[in-house]
Amino acid sequence: MPLAERDVQCREIFAKAICGKGRLYFQATHTVRPPETPSSILGCWVINHTYTAEKAGDAVEIVGSYDVNIWYSFDNNTKTAVAKETVSYVEKVTLNYFDANVIPESVQVHCRVTQAPSAVEATTTKNRDGVIVKVEGEFYVEAVAETKLCVLVYPPGCGEDKYEDHDAVHSDGTSEGEELDPDILLDDLD
Repeated sequence: MPLAERDVQCREIFAKAICGKGRLYFQATHTVRPPETPSSILGCWVINHTYTAEKAGDAVEIVGSYDVNIWYSFDNNTKTAVAKETVSYVEKVTLNYFDANVIPESVQVHCRVTQAPSAVEATTTKNRDGVIVKVEGEFYVEAVAETKLCVLVYPPGCGEDKYEDHDAVHSDGTSEGEELDPDILLDDLD
């Protein structure tokens, strides 16, 4: 017997859900000016990366910094030194989608670095008074918030099948399906 529409009710429940996602691949170029004129670049690396992330409109704003370290030679490759510069940045991650039907004050941002900022290239400037460093990295963000879900609620007992007992046992001790003869072969199927 099918349920009448009047028997079904709707309820709103609160749940925490991912209401927005985004990914950002970034590239940046920095010029570091060591105290000496570099003869050659021996190495370059990015360390001490720190950041915070907050929801900003329909995007997530990431504010952070990292240190760029350059190992270089000078005085016609007779001496070496390391130049360090702290770089600050602000990046905006656009959310691919954002469910606007959330409780605004419940929004939390989860940000993960999927590729830590790293130096991919370091070259001296044309007049050799500095070093140009290219840095790249990647972030993945999720916005999590409380939202309302609408669910259908059926009256108690509506999931029970009162009219058919699929596990019925007959008076002779056999159950449904046991009276079938498994040795019957169908001949003329060709």
